[in-house]
Amino acid sequence: MEQSPAGYSEVTDENGRTYRVGESPQALLGRSRVWMMWLPWVAMFAVSSFEYGWGAVEETLEDRYGWTLTDAFWLASIWAVFQAGVAFPAGRLREKGIVSARTAMVTGAICCGIGYFTIAHVGNLALAFVGYSVLGGIGAGLVYATCINMVGKWYPEKRGARVGFVNGAFAYGSVPIIYVFSYLMHPGNVSVILDVVGVYMLAAVLVCALMFRDPPKNWWPAHIDPLRWSAGGRTAAVRSLVKNPPAVRQFAPMEAIRSGMLPLMWVCMVVIGMVSLFGINFEVPFAKESGFGPFVVASSAGVLSIVNGTGRALVGWVSDTIGRRQTLTIVLVIAAIAQFGVLYAGNTHNLWLFMVAAFLTGFGSGAFYPLFATLVPDYFGENHNATNYGIVYSSKLVGGIGGGGVAAAVVVAWGYTGAYLLAGGCALLAALLSLFLRQPGRRSGRVQPVVEEIGGTAIAS
Repeated sequence: MEQSPAGYSEVTDENGRTYRVGESPQALLGRSRVWMMWLPWVAMFAVSSFEYGWGAVEETLEDRYGWTLTDAFWLASIWAVFQAGVAFPAGRLREKGIVSARTAMVTGAICCGIGYFTIAHVGNLALAFVGYSVLGGIGAGLVYATCINMVGKWYPEKRGARVGFVNGAFAYGSVPIIYVFSYLMHPGNVSVILDVVGVYMLAAVLVCALMFRDPPKNWWPAHIDPLRWSAGGRTAAVRSLVKNPPAVRQFAPMEAIRSGMLPLMWVCMVVIGMVSLFGINFEVPFAKESGFGPFVVASSAGVLSIVNGTGRALVGWVSDTIGRRQTLTIVLVIAAIAQFGVLYAGNTHNLWLFMVAAFLTGFGSGAFYPLFATLVPDYFGENHNATNYGIVYSSKLVGGIGGGGVAAAVVVAWGYTGAYLLAGGCALLAALLSLFLRQPGRRSGRVQPVVEEIGGTAIAS
């Protein structure tokens, strides 16, 4: 251990990984690190209607501008491409010190506002693609990637629940807006409502951006010994580290790729990402085709978004307890069951079963996101997490197209029955792939010893 004159120590473990210990969040931020959980939560809440509100607004936009169903969902697909695609280059720029977290958030806020202002006033499809899909997608992607990486860096010892909590806001934050879109919006007031939403996004993200700040590289909270993981009585933190041990070292992007685990995560997320976006985009149209009334249609979308968001927080906590890979496999199986459940309930016009299936769809279509967001630093470390997670999240480039524009073509060609059967099969495939995930460099069954003294009782694992 080497003491720095700046007041922190450099600690190196048996694998050669360095931990920077000794600096409190108050010394680095001037406030508690809980701010770096709540500020990202607020920003994610604000931009959530881009993805989860589209199914409720697309029909009104079609009536207003004369767009087709395919036009509307290609707008959503290209938005998803740019939302996911910006994560990798933005991560590289942040890690090289070229772009700060604050700059990324300010840019994201401006682009998000432009996205909504565009569809509020422009019926030209080409301009809508540029303003909403490209700029709006880039803006939402910058906010999403910056927020997820921020909370993960400030909570390296127990990131599952925190990342899940912040990630969840990206879903349930859209619920009030879904009801506004479903009940209050019509072709005559589209511009006013979308302008208000655009201003709300712009203002909320800008305010949060002003207080964003990354911790130093290798930072580790002083109350947890990184070599023994002794949390001084914080048993939850110890258990999380036992089930989800820190990466054996800091993997650069090419090292992570060569491990084989980063590409496997990417493929797995492509498959389940298509299923997720299909469920989000087409549950409302399928509910309408199944003959359910406006309240049921809006409520099913609201249930999906609420459970999608709260489920992300729940699986974060569960993954801290039983392990991330195990939790991921369970979530993917639930996602598969949900697709078959929605199909059966819609075809049999069973209202209550449809709402239950919407509940499961919401859980399965969102809970995997925070699990991948925490698996990446667990497997490859925090120092290159913005880039490594950006690579994994870029899978949404493919998933966005598959779950939007391509899915719309599948619905037209095969009907909802064929589309939902295909989606359920894809979710099962993703669950199978997840079984092969292993932490690089750590021998199977070997976990660093943890000893905690609580009231004279030793707990060893």
